Amino acid sequence: MPFAKILEDSGADALCVHARTRVQQYEGIADRAAIAAVKAAVSVPVIGNGDIATPERARECFDRYGVDAIMVGRATFGRPWIFREIKEYLRGKGQGARGEEQGPPCSAEWCLNVLKQQVLTSVERLDERRGILHSRRHLAASPLFKGIPNFRETRIRMLRAETVKELFEIMD
Repeated sequence: MPFAKILEDSGADALCVHARTRVQQYEGIADRAAIAAVKAAVSVPVIGNGDIATPERARECFDRYGVDAIMVGRATFGRPWIFREIKEYLRGKGQGARGEEQGPPCSAEWCLNVLKQQVLTSVERLDERRGILHSRRHLAASPLFKGIPNFRETRIRMLRAETVKELFEIMD
């Protein structure tokens, strides 16, 4: 990991390693061995990134690869509460994706309110039209709606909503 050492020697205070190549983009499996190699080569904090989509994967990054921190990317789409799940799981209070260390799961109502707050925050920062457009990918990707019978038409209506009022009525 000569490049990581050069960065450290040049004054980097920390390094974030995304364990996926440019050619891979979003395909394949992240190479966590690369993260471990960087961690072994430098003394600055190393932040691991790539395929961290479950609390168990977060723990693996800390325990097996020795990272000092993690970055969660696409796993947040439609599931911003993943940070709460990871935090509780790492503290031994939460429930992992496969049910380890059972704890009280987030209720569907609580998760729906988080998604609504996410929409409202986007609307406040942008405007109603652009805020809703920005939020659509999160709503479309949310595991909250997975498994609901005949949900396709409702999902389409959600993604076509033009006002917060209309969107929230559909979500409710």
